[in-house]
Amino acid sequence: MKTNILKYFELTVQKVPNKKAIIDGENSISFEKLDKKAKILTKILLSKSNIKNDPIAVFLPKSIDSVVADIAITYSSNIYMNLDIKTPKERIKNILELVKPKFIITNTQYLKFINQISESDVIVNIDTINFEVSIDNEYLISRLQKSIDTDPLCIINTSGSTGTPKAVVLNHRSYIDYTQWAIKRFNFNGSEILGVLSPIIFDHFNFEICLMMTKGSTLVLLDNNMAIFPAKLLNSLVDHKVNFIFWVPTIMVNIANMNLLEHIPLPLIKMIWFAGEVFPTKQFNYWKKWIPNATYVNLYGPIETTVDCTYFVIDREIKDEEPLPIGIPCRNTDILILNNNNCEVQDQEEGELCVRGTSLAMGYYNNPEKTNAAFVQNPLNNSYPEIIYKTGDIVSVNKRGEIIFKGRKDSLIKHLGYRIELGEIEHVIVNTLKIAQNSCIVYDANKKNIILFYEAITEISVSEFRKKLIKVLPKYMIPTVYIFMQELPRNANGKIDRLTLKNSIPEN
Repeated sequence: MKTNILKYFELTVQKVPNKKAIIDGENSISFEKLDKKAKILTKILLSKSNIKNDPIAVFLPKSIDSVVADIAITYSSNIYMNLDIKTPKERIKNILELVKPKFIITNTQYLKFINQISESDVIVNIDTINFEVSIDNEYLISRLQKSIDTDPLCIINTSGSTGTPKAVVLNHRSYIDYTQWAIKRFNFNGSEILGVLSPIIFDHFNFEICLMMTKGSTLVLLDNNMAIFPAKLLNSLVDHKVNFIFWVPTIMVNIANMNLLEHIPLPLIKMIWFAGEVFPTKQFNYWKKWIPNATYVNLYGPIETTVDCTYFVIDREIKDEEPLPIGIPCRNTDILILNNNNCEVQDQEEGELCVRGTSLAMGYYNNPEKTNAAFVQNPLNNSYPEIIYKTGDIVSVNKRGEIIFKGRKDSLIKHLGYRIELGEIEHVIVNTLKIAQNSCIVYDANKKNIILFYEAITEISVSEFRKKLIKVLPKYMIPTVYIFMQELPRNANGKIDRLTLKNSIPEN
């Protein structure tokens, strides 16, 4: 196994230099030109500071340029951190203050925005770079020779309970390991044309880049806004001859509910992966009906593991009322299911899913306290240091030996494919914006509603609430239901009684 993902990319560029690597609307770029542009940007970065294993932020829309930036940062032996251009200013500012990236790569359109919130000394405007200059290829290759597989590759930001997102650090070894497992298990050979719908802040997106670099697959970058127009999205798959998708189930559910596959067939789709949240079996069976010859894979994994840690190839009929299993561990990953006493569960007993293996993240950037709390010693091993990650997800194993997801242990949820800490929303409402005296967020997984119970002197209009929240939270974290209470219920120790509030949610 190679020690840096770019060593695979170098071989791919030599093998298929003129093949399209990325299609972005009317624009496209070959592997050879993608490699050259990335190396020129690397040269610019290193001319400003000869740093190594430091974070560099990317504030760009999903585009050829954002992929160029990610690869350039990797060539420079540093850590790329993609940011969402739609995220509110305050949240971006919190991320930058936590991670303190050495550079920020952006373009002319977003330069003013970044200048307003960043204290970084170096902001690189990709629009001003001359991509026709020569490069010292040998120098960059020599830098790669000094890298090791445990060097960080990327940082992915996730929701944090104190109002500040957590920055998860993932290394080359884990992405190489996952990508090589996927290639071998599913026979990827470079003929894949990926319909990339994930935002650039998703780990799915990182995997899709890795598959492109490793096997020479082609990425078709789909505008995230296409999710609002499912018919247009499906037509785009047809136009670009997409044969592989890796999506969050939400958009797939919408397509099923609108019966679009009957009218817009997708005969070229051969592989369908989905992850990030539960895919209702009824809507899954709709997809299976209209695209019967595709391979369907349900994947599961927290952001603290590389992409996903379990998978289930759906190769049998599953009734609408039955849940789709999350399956079995990916190669080189082990799953422990522990009870409240940190002992392994028996038979079909429920317990917390815990992960060990190469797929584990390195921890949270600039946050040793949270790292030590989340990445802990394996309680089943007292003989030598061995770290596991306790996901907080409750699962069981069925009679077939397949893992079944049951729900969350705490207030961490998956909503629209995003991992959200409900406490972060509460923190913003009470402490940052001071809209309410107290608040409690509960999640209705069946209706996919984020429900806000709040305590205030007088009721606040929903429009006023949303107007304030949209300035500091991304849209996917905005509550969908608002319930005013003059006093929130408390339990015996004086804490807000979340269980009572959750049980008060109407079933209809």
